[in-house]
Amino acid sequence: MLSNGHGFYPRYDLQARIQHTKMDPWFGGLPSARMSRVETPETADFQSVMSGLVEKFNDDLNAPDGMLKDVMMGNDDVDIHDVMTAMAKAEINVNVATQFTGKIIQTYDKIMQLQV
Repeated sequence: MLSNGHGFYPRYDLQARIQHTKMDPWFGGLPSARMSRVETPETADFQSVMSGLVEKFNDDLNAPDGMLKDVMMGNDDVDIHDVMTAMAKAEINVNVATQFTGKIIQTYDKIMQLQV
């Protein structure tokens, strides 16, 4: 890192990020002020994101049941504290899912009230 006397600042190659277009100034050799995106968003579609969340939610809800069965069968690998932690996590997930569903319904209602 380089120091400018007032602290440190990171090194960025801003010149390499500049995209040249017809809007660039043709006089004085001034560089363009337009910059490209540094990151490329690679997001999945809405359906795959939601189905992944539902699958994880279902797994988290079923985890305490399986752990509790293991504890009751005398499996020493599972502790009752792990079961209680899994149950608390499942309860939090249910609360978050309930809040999320309520917000989606509220948003849908607001969209349906919009007049075009």
